[in-house]
Amino acid sequence: MLFSSSIFLVYFLPVVLLLYFVLPHKAKNIFLLLSSIAFYSWGAPLFIFVILFTTTLDYFLVQFMWQSRAQKRKKLLLILSVMLNVGLLFYFKYCNFFIENINHLLSKFDANEIHWVNVILPIGISFYTFESLTYVIDVYRNEHKPLNNFFQYQLYILLFPKLIAGPIIRFSEIADQMTGRFATYNVDMILNGFCRFAIGLGKKVLIANALAKFANFYFYLSPESLTTIDCWMGALGYTFQIYFDFSGYSDMAIGLGKMFGFNFPENFNNPYTSKSITEFWRRWHMTLGSWMKNYLYIPLGGNKVKSQLRLYFNLWLVFILSGFWHGAEWTFIIWGLYHGFWLVLERMFLLKFLEKGKIFSVVFTFIVVTIGWVFFRHETFDKALRYVIHMFDFSNFSFDFSTDTRNVYAFGASIFFSVFILLPFGKKIQDYVFFNDNKSNVPQLAFVVVSLLIFVVSLASITATDFNPFIYFRF
Repeated sequence: MLFSSSIFLVYFLPVVLLLYFVLPHKAKNIFLLLSSIAFYSWGAPLFIFVILFTTTLDYFLVQFMWQSRAQKRKKLLLILSVMLNVGLLFYFKYCNFFIENINHLLSKFDANEIHWVNVILPIGISFYTFESLTYVIDVYRNEHKPLNNFFQYQLYILLFPKLIAGPIIRFSEIADQMTGRFATYNVDMILNGFCRFAIGLGKKVLIANALAKFANFYFYLSPESLTTIDCWMGALGYTFQIYFDFSGYSDMAIGLGKMFGFNFPENFNNPYTSKSITEFWRRWHMTLGSWMKNYLYIPLGGNKVKSQLRLYFNLWLVFILSGFWHGAEWTFIIWGLYHGFWLVLERMFLLKFLEKGKIFSVVFTFIVVTIGWVFFRHETFDKALRYVIHMFDFSNFSFDFSTDTRNVYAFGASIFFSVFILLPFGKKIQDYVFFNDNKSNVPQLAFVVVSLLIFVVSLASITATDFNPFIYFRF
């Protein structure tokens, strides 16, 4: 079930929210857990049992680890829990990739191929696996004591607003909210959550979906059949599509969290206004960046290494794994390598150069990011590389832009809202709209009315067409 589906917007969300609001506090968590199980079961009725089994096993492993006084036993239980979660992720997400590549290698030597049944990728497995890992690692590090209530732990993992597309929430960020959020839960919080949800829905449905059709047209064609400007328009279309799709889903998740009393961390902060790739990764998918920093980069030594070579290795390894986390395809690995390359260059000398000019730095970084998205979008490295080569083939500049008003609107809106904070008072307006939950009555009423209008228009758009792509099926 998707947030941007009519069944979720018209039936599931209103019924669940109404019942949740009227139930006593003691029953809210159990009801929300059952609702989350139903939400996931709608799209993956069999795999929900795998999640329930692993969350049960994980819960007791962590309990035993917390109660154990022997350090060796603690470490053993930590390793078992990590192996359980990483093993499931590897089996469901990466087995097909490795078997296919092994078979390709075997075919070069005329050897017998490995027979393997393709494994179906469960929705959201990358997100809740990382959250399971944060739980056991945070408890092992004594950063937070484990939850004593089994159902609260399952709710932490299965909470439907962030289950299939994040944000990736560290256990320490939400543990105290499992029971402590009810003191501040009220109608105003629900309204603020709804407004944030409606904005995210509009970004996803009214902008990202329109750009998806536009980008798909160019990416489905052979690069050789496209002109230079065609290639750039397709790349720009996808660049804005993935941002408004992903940030829209994050906004919806944050809004839904508020509607049920939770405060989730922000996941995006105007990434296309970044003046470097380093800054871009402080603004793009921030919860993934935080996870990689705390659970991979710092344990590798982070910045506190003895040599620059080791520092560059750490950066590259983190981004290779970040690319691989997104999908079991070589294009994702190349995308991670690509970003790691630019981060290393910035550490070496480029960052000092980029800091000298704001406009040039923003444009340069945006172009670098856009080229990277081509590798992220294409299914094969060969086609992605040919596409990028044609982006810089200046022999043919002819271009036939679609005059579809929705394309024009979507491109205009995406550009405007991507750089909105660079405009005078842009950041103040954004902070007031998104982060000021104590608006006076008239602005709050206007905000709710506008949000309702966005919600209605988005719902009408959803019901009028069957085209509603979900990028995260690949993740």
